[in-house]
Amino acid sequence: MAEITRFYETFQPTHYNVYLDINRATKQIAGKTSITGTASTEKISIHQKGFVVSSVLANQAPVPFKVDNDADAIRIELPAAGEVTLTVEYTAPLTDSMMGIYPSYYEVNGVKKQIIGTQFETNFARQAFPCVDEPEAKATFDLAIKYDEHEGETTISNMPEVKVEDGVHYFDTTVKMSTYLVAFAFGELQSKQTTTKSGVKVGVFGTKAHKANELDFALDIAKRSIEFYEDFYQTPYPLPHSWQLALPDFSAGAMENWGLVTYREAYLLLDPDNTALEMKQLVATVIAHELAHQWFGDLVTMKWWDDLWLNESFANMMEYVAVDALEPDWHIWEMFQTSEAASALQRDATDGVQSVHVQVNNPAEIDALFDGAIVYAKGARMLVMVRALLGDEALRAGLKQYFANHQYGNATGADLWAALGEASNLDVGAIMNSWLEQPGYPVVSAAVVAGRLQITQKQFFIGEGQDAGRQWQIPLNGNYEAVPQIMTEKTLDLGDYVSLRQESGQPFRLNVGNNSHFIVKYDETLLDDILANLGDLDPIDQLQLLQDLRLLAEGRQISYAAVVPLLPKFADSKSNVVNALLYQVAFNLKKFVEPESAEEKALQSFFDNLSRNQVARLGWTPRTGESNDDQLTRPYVLSATLYGKNAQSIQAAHELFVANEDQLDTLPADTRPYILWNEVVHFGSTDLFDKLLAAHRQTADASYKADICAALTTTPDTQLIAKLIEKFEDADTIKPQDLRAWFRGLLANDKGQQAAWDWIRNDWQWLEDTVGGDMEFTTYITVIAGIFRTPERLAEFKAFFEPKLATPGLTREIQMDTKVIASRVDLIQAEKASVNAAVAEAVR
Repeated sequence: MAEITRFYETFQPTHYNVYLDINRATKQIAGKTSITGTASTEKISIHQKGFVVSSVLANQAPVPFKVDNDADAIRIELPAAGEVTLTVEYTAPLTDSMMGIYPSYYEVNGVKKQIIGTQFETNFARQAFPCVDEPEAKATFDLAIKYDEHEGETTISNMPEVKVEDGVHYFDTTVKMSTYLVAFAFGELQSKQTTTKSGVKVGVFGTKAHKANELDFALDIAKRSIEFYEDFYQTPYPLPHSWQLALPDFSAGAMENWGLVTYREAYLLLDPDNTALEMKQLVATVIAHELAHQWFGDLVTMKWWDDLWLNESFANMMEYVAVDALEPDWHIWEMFQTSEAASALQRDATDGVQSVHVQVNNPAEIDALFDGAIVYAKGARMLVMVRALLGDEALRAGLKQYFANHQYGNATGADLWAALGEASNLDVGAIMNSWLEQPGYPVVSAAVVAGRLQITQKQFFIGEGQDAGRQWQIPLNGNYEAVPQIMTEKTLDLGDYVSLRQESGQPFRLNVGNNSHFIVKYDETLLDDILANLGDLDPIDQLQLLQDLRLLAEGRQISYAAVVPLLPKFADSKSNVVNALLYQVAFNLKKFVEPESAEEKALQSFFDNLSRNQVARLGWTPRTGESNDDQLTRPYVLSATLYGKNAQSIQAAHELFVANEDQLDTLPADTRPYILWNEVVHFGSTDLFDKLLAAHRQTADASYKADICAALTTTPDTQLIAKLIEKFEDADTIKPQDLRAWFRGLLANDKGQQAAWDWIRNDWQWLEDTVGGDMEFTTYITVIAGIFRTPERLAEFKAFFEPKLATPGLTREIQMDTKVIASRVDLIQAEKASVNAAVAEAVR
């Protein structure tokens, strides 16, 4: 296994002159790059990938060189160490891998077109120009681009264009930055622009396949986000402009290139008149996340990829801080609770999960670090804990100092803790290292023992776990005065329970607000007290109760059957977050029933009972002026009523489909996926299938595309399933960036699971060739592990993936996901009978 050798140790670049001549017709790049820097030895290396190198000069004189493709390197022998300017001439291919410099494809009025864009994170700048492609190797860049240009095309980059001569676009010199943040794009683009209060130009760019008003929402959020961050960070945005570009083909969700942020179209452009509130919130948080990076990640960058969390965890927290300030009526922290907190708690309970801060030993492992549930979600929860401990005033003072100390340079986690600790007079590092340096999280058990209220911490596992005696410094957030701010011991005795209960006048609770990364297991005395006073709990506290009970059931610490009779207590809640958790727990019960069995019919009745009152209250058509909670709750109850086979709901959805058959894209975005799903499942036909697939190809509306995907993958028709599988490798119908959603939908369909599973096993090599360089590649394995639940599927999973254990970047995912499926199989075998009995009792 190749170890990572840091090229920066022997050669430190200070400035690049990058010239690229890009020919779209031949898919070739001809490049000439000059790099000025300091060589500390005579033998140095710089990165390249896929180049044919014709010459290497050092201070204008030819020098010996060797292209080492195994190490992505050009090995260069200099006459002497010291200051040097290297000049490299080369050719390289344009790729279709969505990495490096690559084309994005789209259609306007049936005419195929393309935009050229870039994606250099993590280490793909080396596919575009020779460089020291490491975060620490910061330098300034002069970029010059020539291409087979035609009239009406736009060329953009990190910095403003300064001139065009002989068809070459020259851009202003960048500030000092890492190679992975360099970006440019060109093609037929439309844009809208504005200016912030401090004079920063802000623009949104997209293809002309979109309506002009689809740029408006993003422009408003981007402008106000930059203004917010300049104030919050007390540090000016350091570039003249901030362009946001939607690319039709994009592997990640978005990328924080400094001054030219790139996005999937779905996460930037939207129809302001017909987009679900949930999608607006998602787009806003993605934009705010990337713009948070312009300071935290771009201005100050992690020193090496092991501190990736330093970029991503912080941006993940700040997206919510920013959107909460911009749109307070959204209560965006509720979305944090239902998405980030939930995914972090689930993933982090599997033995073998990576810690937030993790070493990188092999180049292929860098992309595997991008574990959304850990580096993004868990890391963000860590920082939410820090924010709660410090308060915003100390947080902002610490950040201002952090930026001042490290701007245009690199930093480690210790540097951040030092700045925050100085501002708050707290030993932030000591508290945080217990969370960042070790995987997992604790369950805090609270019990009345011999009349005394005692709490104990121990690592929580879903499935088998090796207890390594880990201990955390836990911000307890208790509601009794006897509870300390931080729990550092394994066990605490808080005092006589009866006295504490009388003194407080309320049930004992921990992790109030659900901001700390642990769960609570109350004994019967304490839990019964909480349930008897359920109406006194606010929505987040009710969410937390449901969340912790589900996880404890998954971890076999309580009976899943005991949770079932509690669910109807929450069924009439008007809070979105309570409904989110209610239906998350309820849908988890589906794993205990066989398709079309008597047990499933009972579970469907249970769902019908849970959702009936809410469906009657909210209806199938969004109402003007309804609350955000109602808008966000409706999808949960419509999904539940359809799974519950409620005849009135099936008919209501069908009537809405028929009434709008010729304009399905105009159906309200909140309810459209359920109307389409209902039609495909209950009234499906080949004609409908073909009509929806054609609409998917033709529309530029990412939300409508996603709805069609969700509907078509639920078809019970085996012939249509086979037809759909045939489209998996047809990029004109299903873009590779979108394929995972189609695969997952079909795999979750009982009638489609075998076909989807056969496809991925038979065509794994095609998948690896197509998206194998993508940081989201391993999530295909995660998707499978999220669905399989039988001993037979577990055996098949192991038979297919265990031979791939030695593949760099896949090892941890395969090991973890094997445990995920195994724990689910064991849970089902142990609890199936009691859960189904509890459901039958609930609907009797």
